[in-house]
Amino acid sequence: MEITEFVETLRLDGGLLADAADEAGPDAPVPACPEWRMRDLVLHIGRVHRWAAGFVTEPGDQRMPFPEAPELSDDKLVPWLREGHHHLVVALHTAPKDLRTWAFLPAPSPLAFWARRQAHETSVHRVDAQQAAGVPLTPLPARFAADGVDELVAGFHAGDRSRLRPDAPRTLRLRATDTPGADWTVHLTPDAPPRTVRTPDATEAGATADCTIEGPAERLYLTLWNRLPWDGLTVSGDASLRTLWQERAGI
Repeated sequence: MEITEFVETLRLDGGLLADAADEAGPDAPVPACPEWRMRDLVLHIGRVHRWAAGFVTEPGDQRMPFPEAPELSDDKLVPWLREGHHHLVVALHTAPKDLRTWAFLPAPSPLAFWARRQAHETSVHRVDAQQAAGVPLTPLPARFAADGVDELVAGFHAGDRSRLRPDAPRTLRLRATDTPGADWTVHLTPDAPPRTVRTPDATEAGATADCTIEGPAERLYLTLWNRLPWDGLTVSGDASLRTLWQERAGI
């Protein structure tokens, strides 16, 4: 996907998130994050947006500290969220393509990293906000959702902090049934982070994987982020790998 596509998704979903937060009210519980109320979600994503914008507008090669939560009255929360979101969108839209700044996952460029990461961060939390508000989820494009699966398994879970470590080596296949090429083989071992291969041969992957999890890209994306129940996906083979994901894949 292009940087402009990520920024546009960020723009749209950030607005939808703020709308849902406004509708739900600050005390609404967030189903996917039982310890949170909407107030906590707004403060979190508002701080993330400001933190990310800082790397774009004031580039540097070191990680900056995460901003403290501001003291805001309830009526100021959503306007504050909208302000930070707008600032991030403008920062990404106007940043030079050769921006050099800190990033924490591999990407074609730092600007591509921040556009992609903030689009997915905002989309997942937009789902949280809409679930808290009790409104229908706004559909995500399949290609964007498939990219989110890729970021999750080939990015986050490629790092040492991943807890996706079974008792014995296993192979997990993930496949988005509505998106050509959205097919991953995840090699799991007890003593190392997962190693993900973008599967070139789906037939071979299906024959060798201990477990295959598949479904529409959006459903796969939101389920792997623990935002939707697993009954919307097809799980074949060793179901203990689904349990491993449910219990240990949180970011």
